[in-house]
Amino acid sequence: MGEIWAHARAASAVLCLFVFAVVAGTASARPGALVVSWQQPTPAEGAQIKSSPGSKITVELAASAAGGPALNVQIGSQGLPVGAALAGRPGNPATATFTWTPSASQSGAHTITFTATSMVSSSVAGEPRKVVLVVGSATQPPPPRKARPKPKPKLPAVRKLSGVNNAYRWAKLTRRTVARAAPSRSARVVDVLPFLTPENTQNIVALLEARRIKGKEWVKVRLAKLPNSSVGWLRRGDLGAFRLVRTRLVISRANFTATLYKAGKKVFRAPIGVGQAQWPTPRGEYYIRMKLCCYSNAMYGPYAFGLSARSAVLTDWPGGGFIGIHGTNTPGLIPGRISHGCIRMRNGDITSLNRLLSVGTPVSVR
Repeated sequence: MGEIWAHARAASAVLCLFVFAVVAGTASARPGALVVSWQQPTPAEGAQIKSSPGSKITVELAASAAGGPALNVQIGSQGLPVGAALAGRPGNPATATFTWTPSASQSGAHTITFTATSMVSSSVAGEPRKVVLVVGSATQPPPPRKARPKPKPKLPAVRKLSGVNNAYRWAKLTRRTVARAAPSRSARVVDVLPFLTPENTQNIVALLEARRIKGKEWVKVRLAKLPNSSVGWLRRGDLGAFRLVRTRLVISRANFTATLYKAGKKVFRAPIGVGQAQWPTPRGEYYIRMKLCCYSNAMYGPYAFGLSARSAVLTDWPGGGFIGIHGTNTPGLIPGRISHGCIRMRNGDITSLNRLLSVGTPVSVR
């Protein structure tokens, strides 16, 4: 069964090797993993479009998903004003046209949120794109002068982002970037983080802490590198929106169990297989980087989750020996020490687990 996320190098290793490239090539859908992004001529985030009553407003939008023409995308909207319409044309890329002829009574600012969602999985979506339509009237008097708003309270110099009240946060990378040993641009580089993983999923990191130093915010993140449980600091601008999860997965190597907690309460428990003595499943704190499904090879079961953990003994394997959680076609071997480091589950159990957690979920291996 597939164990470490890498290419199989010999027939004797195929049954214990989780092949990242093969999985990516045979997966017909990858919930929570596709990269959906806006394309031209979509207006920029927060763009203002000015018009006057009685004048028609037209906004063209486009979005696409990494992965090919079969992975269709659809564009939707939230907060449409009365009389407005959005004509969407799903595809990859998807396009849509927003039209509206505002009346005099609709003068003012109207914020519309456009969404781009994969039709493979509704949970896969790009960052929402907000556009402000400003409708003015020459016959109306200028609005009264508003009182100066009170300044927003300053964020604390240090904020804990995960582990408080069973809340954990993660974010997508917005670009290729570097992680540093301290929250400073002069600090030593400890890792280089690509924008996309080898499986063509947008790279994510688990968020631990945020610090504001001289007006600049830095975020302490968990890294997918050796030594395991490594951390580093990224600039806030290298990360997208902070996402929240309340699930946490605990792997017990001694008891051969996987237990999922949601908001601190146990909601799932199942027997597992872990690494053999010479290829142990590494102890440490990790997070789920991606979810993959629908393989042509039954050895991997119906679903697999890629972790930030790496094997400390099989470092020469292609891809660096990443650890995964996946199904199996030999459920009779579970529970036990049966793998090259990956965590195996019976197919019914990993199907249930897939419905209960998302990417970004922290994983403790004990």
